[in-house]
Amino acid sequence: MAGIIMNESNTLKGISASAGIVIGKAFIYSPEDIVISKYSIDISDVKNEITRFQIALKKTRQEIIVLKDKLGKEIGKVHANIFTAHLLILDDPMLTADTINEVKKSKFNIEHVFSQSLAKLTQMIESVDDPYFKERGNDIKDVGRRVLKNLVGKNRETLVDLKEEVIVFAKDLSPSDTATMHKEKVIGFATDIGGKTSHTAIMARALQIPAVVGLGNVTEKVTEGDIVIVDGNRGIILINPDEETIKKYSIELEKFIAFERELANLKDLKAQTKDDYLIKINANIEIPEEIPLVHKHGAEGIGLYRTEFLYLNKPNLPSEEEQFNAYRFVVEEMAPKPVILRTLDVGGDKFLSHLNLAKEMNPFLGLRAIRLCLAHPDIFRVQLRAILRASAYGKLKIMFPMISSVEELKKAKEFLEEAKKELKTDGFAFDENIEVGVMIEVPSAVLIADILAKEVSFFSIGTNDLIQYTLAIDRINENIAHLYNPLHPAILRSIKLIIDAAHKANIVVGMCGEMAGDSIYTSILLGLGLDSLSMSPIAIPEVKKIIRSTTLREAKDYVGKIFAMSTADEVKKFVNSSITKRYTVVKEF
Repeated sequence: MAGIIMNESNTLKGISASAGIVIGKAFIYSPEDIVISKYSIDISDVKNEITRFQIALKKTRQEIIVLKDKLGKEIGKVHANIFTAHLLILDDPMLTADTINEVKKSKFNIEHVFSQSLAKLTQMIESVDDPYFKERGNDIKDVGRRVLKNLVGKNRETLVDLKEEVIVFAKDLSPSDTATMHKEKVIGFATDIGGKTSHTAIMARALQIPAVVGLGNVTEKVTEGDIVIVDGNRGIILINPDEETIKKYSIELEKFIAFERELANLKDLKAQTKDDYLIKINANIEIPEEIPLVHKHGAEGIGLYRTEFLYLNKPNLPSEEEQFNAYRFVVEEMAPKPVILRTLDVGGDKFLSHLNLAKEMNPFLGLRAIRLCLAHPDIFRVQLRAILRASAYGKLKIMFPMISSVEELKKAKEFLEEAKKELKTDGFAFDENIEVGVMIEVPSAVLIADILAKEVSFFSIGTNDLIQYTLAIDRINENIAHLYNPLHPAILRSIKLIIDAAHKANIVVGMCGEMAGDSIYTSILLGLGLDSLSMSPIAIPEVKKIIRSTTLREAKDYVGKIFAMSTADEVKKFVNSSITKRYTVVKEF
């Protein structure tokens, strides 16, 4: 951070869960573990144990409904749906029917048997090598703790009774903990574990509470009453900073508040350059609960709706009806704005446990995305039917990921046409002219972009994989991650090839990779001629500010200078120098 001195001994780096800066006193939240006894019961007591379990389930359900209603009133019904998921967990046979059957079979007390069922289900969820899926295990634990507390007759500790403003530190915070926070008292929080896609992180953003998660052992390093700084912009925590640092952070906080206020004024304005060139700014979302953020930050639509959460959030494949309801909800909430829905994109670092696929030596080069869908038509057909049915309720477009050949695209379109015929026969309404697009994210698709453009209505550039595959770099390998560079001349030229091919075929081309939401690259992408950018909702205002601060002519001249350079380092130095001179932004480049 420019101008702020940080002592490494009192600074911890984590994951930014919710933007903002806050300075205050630390409060350690450490709910007691529930001690579960194990003892045998007589056969005559089995019925009583089951009755106790059913009473505890009923009480837990009532508690969750109260929380759901409370949250719905405070931050909206979309976020309250987190607790709809909790209610569904209560109905999971692995937690209810299996528990009852095991009590009958084992003749052990209900608390012990239920805790075993809970551990079994949680372990199964967390064994999947996907961060989003692992974090859903926290929801199961949250519900399980509620049931156990009700079984043993123990009151649940909450954060509702705090008497002063504090920054909460905890090993982890459940959605219930976050929902019961006294917003006027909890001004920020930090946790040992967690990620950006956890329900706790999503709710922190909705409540606009600065938060950093995934800090490892912050609860061991901070003491209650310590003065701490939570920097949610950069994902860091400072413990007992000196007066100079506090003073500089206080100035930084004032700047951030002013900057946020300025960006908020852009919400209803177009992403339009000074010489009146318009570029559409859309949002990427992972789950429906993020829609309030999409509206809040002024997105013109959803440019990437990832559908994996439906598959990675449960032990069974989602039904057509379940998918239809989820897609319909998003489409209706966004109407009349468009929604681009990406078909299932798993494989690589995201796995479906239901398929029992053989372990691959090179999963990123294996059966993933459209390849997996074409190899498992039963899964693909169900999703396509659900998407088409949802298209009757708003402006929905469909996008196929990781297309590497025309053959793949044509085969995917054949499945789509078959789904349309089936739905007509079944009497379902859908948009018969639904727009079809592809993600351009592998080098082969770049080189045949002119051919692919004749088959679709739009392109969307997925830079995360495009960079990885073009530069032959595993972006999660810490030994070579530094070589992952969006400013490599090969990447910039690939993007230009894609844009030129799309425009020659009179189709629109957008970008939905991480590069689109990083304001460092905004002027470059503008000058390259993209029609739309799609990003995390929180990135929209800053990107919009830069677009409105320049002209298309300036952006094209800027790109011309970059294309005359031959190395990534040369481009990076030029971009860093230019961006800090031309634009006032909070984050450090």
